[in-house]
Amino acid sequence: MDNKNQSLIINFIITGFSDINEFQVLLFALLSFAYFFTISGNLTVISLICMHHHLHVPLYSFVAILSFVEIWYTTVTIPKMLNSLMENKIISYAGCLMQIYFLHVLGITETYLLTAMAYDRYMAICNPLRYPTIMTIKCCLQLASCCWVLGFFGPITKIVLLNELSFCHSNKIEHIFCDFFPLINLSCTNASLNVTVDVTINSFLLFVAFFFIILSYVKIISDILKISTTQGRKKAFSTCGAHLTVVLLFFGSVAFTYIRLTKKRSISYDRVMAIVYTVLTPMCNPIIYSLRNREIKEVLKKTFFRRSKRLKSDTIP
Repeated sequence: MDNKNQSLIINFIITGFSDINEFQVLLFALLSFAYFFTISGNLTVISLICMHHHLHVPLYSFVAILSFVEIWYTTVTIPKMLNSLMENKIISYAGCLMQIYFLHVLGITETYLLTAMAYDRYMAICNPLRYPTIMTIKCCLQLASCCWVLGFFGPITKIVLLNELSFCHSNKIEHIFCDFFPLINLSCTNASLNVTVDVTINSFLLFVAFFFIILSYVKIISDILKISTTQGRKKAFSTCGAHLTVVLLFFGSVAFTYIRLTKKRSISYDRVMAIVYTVLTPMCNPIIYSLRNREIKEVLKKTFFRRSKRLKSDTIP
């Protein structure tokens, strides 16, 4: 069959949360709060790192870049969710493919950024003497650039294959935004190649990244257990706790969503997992890095203490 995508279907309708109309207002409020909190929380983390010179080290440079990725990650999806709750459910064919592309660009970038952060922790704990000379800011930016390059090129194959499909039946996407599996469910041509390629690419990307993260942490934990003092072990674990928590949240939700051998799955399942990896995980990241990281916590306390002290002095006559 010839490719007639754009001539047969010009626009798609994202059904969103149409089956739970009684909770639309509540969902809109919760998603709006989550979006505001994610943007403001990650901007706060970036601002604190930029403003305090002693945080200009590879570890916090990676954290700032991760926060930047999370801001765009949520911006790609949550506004469209909010639009669907306001009855503006239409998205163009090109817009749908663009949303899928950038969602996967940012997802792959974050995957390898978390891998680079694991390498940074490995070098800091297992090779402390060589760490300052190897993990410089320049090296950090080079690793981050590689993550972005992998991110931008990673989804190209699946987008090209999606563009070869024909959509000639329903134009209703049973999801809360445009994504790979909900879209190919509408195809009236055989999409088995798309599924195979997508599963292969996602499995490979996640396996490679997760393998290196696990390898890094096996070595890290092994070296930490060799530290003689309890205080030393606690300090070493604290530098890895935030990163490991984010890794488990992100990789867990993405793996359950994208690594599957069939294109059919419960609509409710897809929606719940989409909320987890596009809303909850990005919202948790600034909290995790604020509460689990001693230096960022101290900077936050000093910043708010200084502001409250200034406000008190301004109000005293």
